[in-house]
Amino acid sequence: MAGELSGGDLSRLRQLNALAVIKALQGGPSLTLTEVAKRTGLSRASTEDVVRELLDKGWVAEAGATAGGVGRPARRYRFRAEAGRVLGIDIGDHKIRAVVADLDGAVLHSARMPVTPEMGRVERLEAVDRAAAECLEGANLSGGDVWASGVGTTGLVDGAGRVMLSEALPEWTGVDLAAHVRRLAPGPVLVENDSKLAALAECWRGVARYAKDMVFLLAGLRTGAGLVIDGKLHRGFANASGEIGALPVLGWIRAQEHLSAASGEAGDVFAAARAGDKAAANAVRRYVKDLALGASALVLALDPQMVVVGGGFSRSADVLIEPLRRELDRWCIRTPEVRMSALGDEGVVLGAVRLALDDVEDRVLDGRSPLVSHL
Repeated sequence: MAGELSGGDLSRLRQLNALAVIKALQGGPSLTLTEVAKRTGLSRASTEDVVRELLDKGWVAEAGATAGGVGRPARRYRFRAEAGRVLGIDIGDHKIRAVVADLDGAVLHSARMPVTPEMGRVERLEAVDRAAAECLEGANLSGGDVWASGVGTTGLVDGAGRVMLSEALPEWTGVDLAAHVRRLAPGPVLVENDSKLAALAECWRGVARYAKDMVFLLAGLRTGAGLVIDGKLHRGFANASGEIGALPVLGWIRAQEHLSAASGEAGDVFAAARAGDKAAANAVRRYVKDLALGASALVLALDPQMVVVGGGFSRSADVLIEPLRRELDRWCIRTPEVRMSALGDEGVVLGAVRLALDDVEDRVLDGRSPLVSHL
């Protein structure tokens, strides 16, 4: 019969319905079947079937019944965020940060290790090991308890989790981060560029939660970008999207040098500019002009709803945002909303957590639910 669903189609439909129910229950109060059906658009009968299956698999639990009213109290259901754990790791120039989160993305424990840009590959990987071990121990977990791990790093990363090129950390080129982290937590390991993960975090927990098209600018001792198009992180054919800083004429390679040429650290330069120091204000203005050139090229190409500025310099929003907006006005046909990230230095590690959670949810869709083997 034309238009009849095949067995494979029906299986896919069940998986999509299961994910819809999980999304309805995640991060919120318990719901009745009627409330779940309303939020998902499923029929009451289909909702009941899906919830029963998720109960059997351990994704959902009963949360008591609704008191009051006439007749039998309605059962309520909640998402079992405590059923699994994911690991997020941010490998930066100056710090390694690791966090353990539940299936709602709530951070349960974190650890931080200082590093330096001059540190070699072996020493940096040892710092990753220490941060992950401290984090897992603090959460009373072993590596085998982790369902998936997300890792953020500087440089270009291939689909297998290997750093293809790192200009900021030359010895980092070629390191197989997925294989290394898998030694610590043997579940799936997803590795991504830090700017891309910061963009992912902004759309999940940051100021870009309602923006379908967004440019994230990493503004710090390095300059980079992450792109979100139609609500999805854009990686490009070879995972090299957003690397507009590779064009020397745009100035991203030298942008931070304007600040280091002034007296003191970058934070001191911003503070001096804030206090009215003319030399510091000129240094900030030159930095913003270089930052705006690459940002304008991305805005003209993508026409995003929003530009979000994050990274180490995001704490100086008061002296960065308005000058940046004025520069964008000079070059762009339409200047999007310009916002400063509210996630601070947590952006990359939260993006790593989201990356790991996405992998867990993908396994719901293709039927490889990890809960079956954990319960």
